[in-house]
Amino acid sequence: MPSPLYLAAAVVISAAITWGLRALPFAVLAPLRRSAVLGRLAVQMPVGIMLILALYTLHQNRPADWPAAAATALSLAVAVGLHLKTRNAVFSILGGTVLHVVLATCLTA
Repeated sequence: MPSPLYLAAAVVISAAITWGLRALPFAVLAPLRRSAVLGRLAVQMPVGIMLILALYTLHQNRPADWPAAAATALSLAVAVGLHLKTRNAVFSILGGTVLHVVLATCLTA
């Protein structure tokens, strides 16, 4: 059985490492918040992520399978329309995804 001093030292060292690893990102991010590059990325990334999701969805689509192609095309159009109207990426992605799930379930069932 380890001694109480050994166990206490192990707990203190573990706590210090855990605290340090949790505090490290905040210490690193503090100077980066003033960066012009990160400000530009914060504006451009949601559009880039939506483009990647759309291309990934269309990449798996086969035009010969018309119910799936129709569900994908209509859902993509709705997602783009929602994004242009609301400028809310979460709302447009969620709306397009829900519509796609409903249409894919109804058209291919």
